[in-house]
Amino acid sequence: PPLFSDIFLGLYYPPASLSTKKFTAILSIVKFGDILQGMSFGKFESARTIVIIQEKFYKPALQITFAKFLCTPNLSVKKGPSIMKTDILIAGSGCSGLYCALQLPRDKKITVITKSDLTSNDSFLAQGGMCMLKEQSDYDSFFEDTMKAGHYENDKKSVEIMIKTSPEDLVSYGAQFERNEDGSLAYTKEGAHSTNRIIFHEDVTGKEITSTLLREVQKLSNVELLEYTTLVDILEKDNHCYGAVIRRPDGSLDTVTATYTVLASGGVGGLYRHSTNFRHLTGDALAIAGKHNIELQNPDYVQIHPTTFYTKHPEDRSFLISESVRGEGARLYDKNMNRFVNELLPRDLLSQKIHEQMAKDDTDFVWEDLRTIPAETLRHHFPNIVEHCREMGYDVFKECIPVVPAQHYFMGGVKVDYQSRSSMENLYVVGEAACNGVHGKNRLASNSLLESLVFARRAAQDMAE
Repeated sequence: PPLFSDIFLGLYYPPASLSTKKFTAILSIVKFGDILQGMSFGKFESARTIVIIQEKFYKPALQITFAKFLCTPNLSVKKGPSIMKTDILIAGSGCSGLYCALQLPRDKKITVITKSDLTSNDSFLAQGGMCMLKEQSDYDSFFEDTMKAGHYENDKKSVEIMIKTSPEDLVSYGAQFERNEDGSLAYTKEGAHSTNRIIFHEDVTGKEITSTLLREVQKLSNVELLEYTTLVDILEKDNHCYGAVIRRPDGSLDTVTATYTVLASGGVGGLYRHSTNFRHLTGDALAIAGKHNIELQNPDYVQIHPTTFYTKHPEDRSFLISESVRGEGARLYDKNMNRFVNELLPRDLLSQKIHEQMAKDDTDFVWEDLRTIPAETLRHHFPNIVEHCREMGYDVFKECIPVVPAQHYFMGGVKVDYQSRSSMENLYVVGEAACNGVHGKNRLASNSLLESLVFARRAAQDMAE
């Protein structure tokens, strides 16, 4: 029977009668955060020691081979996991997973699991805002900005779907966005946008949207929310997914059978030393897809955000200095306090320019000047950024702050169609874990929340048909 330790996944443990004998075991998915290609092989020297001979990571940029030991002095063998039944299993409690649950029929039993608590996901961290098609006359410009940022590698149909089907029910759910004096939605601008088209709530738009969706989901009697519950693997036969294996907070395993399974498990930031992502977001959907020969797309398309707060003492995750700050007029300076770049370049190009300047200056960061923004705008639009900088010893009203690029977003993922269906039947993938081609090679700022909601709704509609 399978046994899962705190560190290793997919480990097939020997029967007690063979606990002292040497034999070879197959390890399917190994360490949390590791994306593997193919299999790894291990040998049991005893019931208490496991030797991993080799691990090959899927992502080319992380090609590492090494040996590892795991000693587990108090292992016990389980008789096997219990079995749960649900209509739809959703792995992930970010905006895409929650919005998908909200759009599904109320007569369906829905189970939502999340690897951490319900609010520890990158949707809650999104600062800048969410793009919207504010008027039909902006469609061509919005389309071109998205394509240009993506180096024209975008799927044009996906871009069209995203722009033309912007969600209109967030306000009815209770989400609050900045308004003009006449009550109309206020729009801000970010890098690579040709006009203002981004709705926002201070500098915590993602938190406002996702917390609103969470409150609505928690009202539904047909939805069960399970925290600290990890997706270990999917159940499949003949390229048909019929559920998953999950691990409970106490380490016990359950088999969940489901008509449909939705992977909304986020990106890959936890694999990087410097990332704006939560550390537990480690590309789990990709690892599972790779194991089951589910198609992937552009797994090397990783976005680096140009401006995160620099510290000599690395934090659990890098604190984002929103692109909206530069959209409102912030400037970037070299070590001599000279402006060296157009701050509104697409993220990949701006990150490259910053790295070049850091190399030229032999520094670990560049300076960002927020004093070019009116003080009242800073206080009202970016209160959390102002407060974080203050906590780190910087007064943004009087001095520049040090910033450095860090991993931020994953444009690649499990390949899906326009209804968010993967290459495996009854398995859907939404949010950052999915790749529908909408972002191309580089994501346009504030398109992530929009894309997540639009294609999560399409997945729900397809499952409901």
